[in-house]
Amino acid sequence: MNSPALNEKTIVIIGGTSGMGLSAASAFLARGAKVVAVGRDDEHLEKAGRLLGKAAFVFAADATNSATASHAIKEAQQRFGGFHGLYHVAGGSGRKMGDGPLHEMTDAGLEATVRLNFYSVVYSNRAAVKAFMEQGTGGSILNLGSVLGFSPSSKYFATHAYAAAKAAIVGFSRAVAACYAPHNIRVNVIAPGLTETPMSQRAKNDENIMQYIKTKQPLDGGRIGTPQDLDEAAVYFMSDGSRFVTGQVLAIDGGWMISEGQY
Repeated sequence: MNSPALNEKTIVIIGGTSGMGLSAASAFLARGAKVVAVGRDDEHLEKAGRLLGKAAFVFAADATNSATASHAIKEAQQRFGGFHGLYHVAGGSGRKMGDGPLHEMTDAGLEATVRLNFYSVVYSNRAAVKAFMEQGTGGSILNLGSVLGFSPSSKYFATHAYAAAKAAIVGFSRAVAACYAPHNIRVNVIAPGLTETPMSQRAKNDENIMQYIKTKQPLDGGRIGTPQDLDEAAVYFMSDGSRFVTGQVLAIDGGWMISEGQY
């Protein structure tokens, strides 16, 4: 079966200059889309710009700024003549900010983690829904969740504000999907397991965690995921192939949710 095409579509990726977002941007472009990719870290911007080329516009902005997604959508409309899909990837661990097990979590860690992982999603989705309704076109929104939002693993991954924020993405996405389905606005969620990104370096460099992952994510020899493992699903949700799909959560987790995991 041929992969779905994204010809004539312009897609905004919040968190699109590194990791899973950058990989998805490359996949979207390969299917014929135009891309606007937003990233927070300047160090990734130049590399992303070179990799993505002229069919993409890359700029620096903070996903926790409520104006960022609106700006990105306007760039898509002005530079490429339209706006058809939003993929929200931006987020990250709050461990260094004070997130952790509930009895150790700080107020600052809670606030910063939820702002990064949930408020940013609300901001981008709100901007996308407004734009789709103004255009009268409908469109697709895809949010990045995590298996930790509904399948916890307390020994090695006890960041409770992060888990709560990722769980909130599921409830929020389904509520928005239900509300705006009559407008042909679709909202879905991808929930990865442990995946190779800058955020995953703590786990990747811990031999005990990697041994655990062999049994917790047993597919393909028992390994950490790669950004490319998510790309085909992201393309599907951005394409017309998913035109009759909304309010769904797809776990791409190597078997995390159905596996016991051995310590």
